[in-house]
Amino acid sequence: MKITIVTLFPEYFDSFQTTSIIKRALEHQRVELELVNFRDYTLDKHHNVDDTPCGGGAGMLLSVQPVADCLKAIREKDSLVVMMTPQGKVFHQGLARELVGSYEHIILLCGHYEGFDERIRSYVDMELSLGDFVLTGGEAAALVISDALIRLVDGVIQEDSHLDDSFENGLLEYPQYTRPVEFDGQRVPDVLLSGHHENIRKWRLKESLRKTKLKRPDLLAKRTFTKEERKLMAEIEEEM
Repeated sequence: MKITIVTLFPEYFDSFQTTSIIKRALEHQRVELELVNFRDYTLDKHHNVDDTPCGGGAGMLLSVQPVADCLKAIREKDSLVVMMTPQGKVFHQGLARELVGSYEHIILLCGHYEGFDERIRSYVDMELSLGDFVLTGGEAAALVISDALIRLVDGVIQEDSHLDDSFENGLLEYPQYTRPVEFDGQRVPDVLLSGHHENIRKWRLKESLRKTKLKRPDLLAKRTFTKEERKLMAEIEEEM
């Protein structure tokens, strides 16, 4: 898989490429990360990539020419061009899996200043947002999305390391513990020390449902529960 980040600030991603799991993924060629500065494509003699808004207004807008010419130059036949913008669809884990499974080349376009000339949108395939807030630029969003995608690429991390992650099955992850068994008066639940795999599985599912009910009840509102989950939810209701 190849991820191309189109940005005015490629240096923003320096530590991202040289740290932990992402570093290993790049070194082992599980994924390719390309950084492209669209300032290199401007035809302006002063190398400007922005201008004042037509009709007036505060700030500066990214000009269509350098961005459009950059995307035309780097886009491949099967590329997906994604614009980072608060107007976009909110990114989520299911979409991350869909993108990794469907595309070999994803281009993430990072805006800056007051935003994009509206005509730039005609050169992109999708608009994504991290949520209902505004960043100084799209780089932070592109970094987060790249991280979420890369960890799902085959061979980057063990498959069973993320199958129970929060949102993978529409629920928050169950509580996790490691040694020591007891610390500062808090003890690891006995069921996790029992070695009984079926009881552990049921406990984890129940606690995942409990945590989701307490912290993200909106996720349960649209869930189709299995027979086992309905029974566990009834137990949770009685215990609360």
